[in-house]
Amino acid sequence: MAPPPPLPGWDAHVASAQRADGTPISVVIKDVWTWGRVLRRVLSALFLTFLFFTVLAVLLDQQSLGKGGLGASDAEAVAQNQSIRFADVEGVDEAKQELEDIVSFLKEPGRYMQVGGKLPKGILLYGPPGTGKTHLARAVAGEAGVPFFQMSGSEFDELYVGVGAKRVRELFALAKKSAPCIVFIDELDAVGSKRSAKDQSYMRQTLNQLLVELDGFKSAEGVIFIAATNTPEALDKALVRPGRFDRHVPVPLPDVKGRSRILEVHMKGIRFDDSVHVGIIARGTPGFSGADLANLLNMAAIQASKHARPSVSMQDLEWAKDKIIMGSERKSTVVSEANRRLTAYHEGGHALVAFLTPGALPLHKVTVIPRGQALGVTVQLPEADQTNHTKRELMAMLDVCMGGRVAEELLLGPDDVTTGAASDLEKASHLARDMVRVYGMSDGAGLVAYPAADLDRLSPHTRAALEEEVRALVDAAYRRAKALLTQRRAELDRLAEALIERETLNLQEIEAAIHGDPIPQLDF
Repeated sequence: MAPPPPLPGWDAHVASAQRADGTPISVVIKDVWTWGRVLRRVLSALFLTFLFFTVLAVLLDQQSLGKGGLGASDAEAVAQNQSIRFADVEGVDEAKQELEDIVSFLKEPGRYMQVGGKLPKGILLYGPPGTGKTHLARAVAGEAGVPFFQMSGSEFDELYVGVGAKRVRELFALAKKSAPCIVFIDELDAVGSKRSAKDQSYMRQTLNQLLVELDGFKSAEGVIFIAATNTPEALDKALVRPGRFDRHVPVPLPDVKGRSRILEVHMKGIRFDDSVHVGIIARGTPGFSGADLANLLNMAAIQASKHARPSVSMQDLEWAKDKIIMGSERKSTVVSEANRRLTAYHEGGHALVAFLTPGALPLHKVTVIPRGQALGVTVQLPEADQTNHTKRELMAMLDVCMGGRVAEELLLGPDDVTTGAASDLEKASHLARDMVRVYGMSDGAGLVAYPAADLDRLSPHTRAALEEEVRALVDAAYRRAKALLTQRRAELDRLAEALIERETLNLQEIEAAIHGDPIPQLDF
């Protein structure tokens, strides 16, 4: 093939040299930009951008007004008279009393208007998860016989960001059209949390629109706004000021009487044998919410049906309670004999310190069967509902946390302890920090509170002094636990051997093992 002719402007000697020996010469042709080409590319990019936002706008309209929109689906799906009444919601008597005024207003608004009375525009229900906040809101609508509109705070901006403000307007417009009615916003903190400079603009727009709409409503219009949250301290102050969500109704965990009534409600339709006593279940489930109790009964019923029993027994309920408190059993986990013995001593150390230390919570059960992420669990339950703890009780909690590590040291020596006490040390450190910085239970720190939010303003010397007080509390607890278990080594050995043999011990069996008495035989 003949070589290509030289390009114009090439040196004649270079061209002749290329023909002489056939050596190829690389040629780079630079692309020359023109204003026409630049303009075509810019216009293409603008067109594609316009097309993208046009399609997005159509999708947003369909999301808001079409099949999945608020006005056509979400709100109307719950805009119906509720069958739930106050009688169906137990364990929250004080909250029900607070809401009875709302029911009376919705039934007879004229009676309040005649004397110039005004009810709060918004009501905030707050408390731990599962305590019945949503049921209470539905019960208000059911008692008053008015429509009930429900929406979660996270649904305002669920799929496409930036549509929250529009959904707020649609919800309030629908409520005004359907008055008198109840509008319930669950998880209010998802849309009404405190504003900060780090928030996205669409988040601020949604909250601002909610504030504007609340200000535009009058209590005489017959629309009551109820919201629920698990973290009221996270809400923006502008949202909970007078004229908005200004009535705050706590919905706490039920006490023993409340748990008894909740159990009676959920036990309807479930068959129980004569061994089941509501009072025993209620006393044995402190800290359980209404949702936890309903789950407890359902799990017990499933367990009874799996074993082809015609009714639920107390044994089924105990099994369900242990599963909720301690986690599911992992019987398939292979544990060596050495690790099994180590776990028995570790949990035995916790249990023996709890049994012998004044002020410690009563023992409920100890197991060396792997549950959840743990190889063993020691469960303590209070005899009654507690809202406060004494210093003696908190010191006992620290001692119990140290019992597992000390028992490992007595069995293996200080150089062969394991990582099994990591969660115990974390729990003890957290509790000790609260005692020093929050509860004023440290002699060195004194009766001064040091909230976590203020720690950055403290000097390095003060922060180091606080941490030294925390370490002193934990070290003192370790020494007390070590002295106790060293003195009671024989009881620790007996308890550990019983755990190795039986795997799980209740309080009566723990006492028998500690005292060296025969342990009752298993009934199943």
